[in-house]
Amino acid sequence: MPPPVSRATSRHAIRQAGEALARLPEPDEEARAHSMALIQLIVDDIADAGGRISFARYMELALFAPGLGYYSAGSQKFGASGDFVTAPEISPLFSRCLAWQTAEVLKSLGGGDVLEVGAGSGVMAADLLAELAALGTLPDHYFLLELSADLRQRQHETLARRVPQLLDRVQWLDSLPEGGFCGVVLANELLDALPVHLFRVEAGGPTERCVGWQDGRFQWCSAEIGDAVLAQRLATLSEGLPEGYESEFNLAAEGWIGSIASMLQAGVVLLIDYGFPRHEYYHSQRDRGTLMCHYRHRAHDDPFVYPGLQDITAHVDFTAVAESAVDAGLDVLGYNTQGLFLLANGITELAQSDDEREQLRLAQQVRTLTLPGEMGELFKVMALGRDFDAPLRGFVLQDLRGKL
Repeated sequence: MPPPVSRATSRHAIRQAGEALARLPEPDEEARAHSMALIQLIVDDIADAGGRISFARYMELALFAPGLGYYSAGSQKFGASGDFVTAPEISPLFSRCLAWQTAEVLKSLGGGDVLEVGAGSGVMAADLLAELAALGTLPDHYFLLELSADLRQRQHETLARRVPQLLDRVQWLDSLPEGGFCGVVLANELLDALPVHLFRVEAGGPTERCVGWQDGRFQWCSAEIGDAVLAQRLATLSEGLPEGYESEFNLAAEGWIGSIASMLQAGVVLLIDYGFPRHEYYHSQRDRGTLMCHYRHRAHDDPFVYPGLQDITAHVDFTAVAESAVDAGLDVLGYNTQGLFLLANGITELAQSDDEREQLRLAQQVRTLTLPGEMGELFKVMALGRDFDAPLRGFVLQDLRGKL
């Protein structure tokens, strides 16, 4: 088995692999039947739509269709036995550093709650709660917004096993709080999994890349832009880009920011994800976008392989996130690389041990999380807030807001 990969594996690495698709392991009979059921659902949706759907709709069904989508079904997704690894699975140091930043905010607010959206296996919640307890800054409630019944069960098992004494502070939600939330909102590798629209620059202007069904398989097709919002967005993004250029944009992420803004009364939103500011995201040399898929620690770029069994993801345009936040009445409080954010929040101090073997293990985890060639530079941290003007330690060493 290849080494575990994070979901931020570069497209260059995918292209270099060349034969990634040929090396994908075959799913077992049960998994294949599951995928076929989702394929039929999507095919029916295409037929109902007149023969094609946007890629955003395809991605929404592939990831979130009730009972069949990748994040709605019961397959193992996170960690060495899943399809990819995330920072909380790589090391508890990541979550402990987030706890230091969270504790600083809660102290400045005089208390409050924590809301984690998309909590995965529950490892981050467990490690973060343990560290907050050690710091004497536990939230009144630790809310987990999770729609998948399977993931809820796994999160509960993780928390019950690792921090049983703190389980009474945890509460699962079906939707965002209505309003009046005070505290910290955490979202680690959430925005990259929201459905994206794909586009291609043609001689006559940009077109939307869509999905059809022909000859027993999904096929790419294109469509003129009928929606005024999409048309305006694509005209702006594609200006100056060469013919044949392909990329994506994420209206769902912008909508999510608006929803968060509507419920946040006071506090800070911490977004951790891989991505770029807009001028880097839509660079002329990044001419095939950032769409990627992950299946059993193999990364490739074909979203039509094993629907429901593989993750589909795209990098985050942090300029768009910042613009959406400001439009929704939030302040952009900081923007930094993950590496320098973690260093500012004490990762080197936390990674100390008197045991030589343990010290080497912790040092390797620090390198993976902070070095530019690992997760340290491609992953970014953005802080948004309302009614909060205290400094944030995670952006003391560096704040890249000026590059957005």
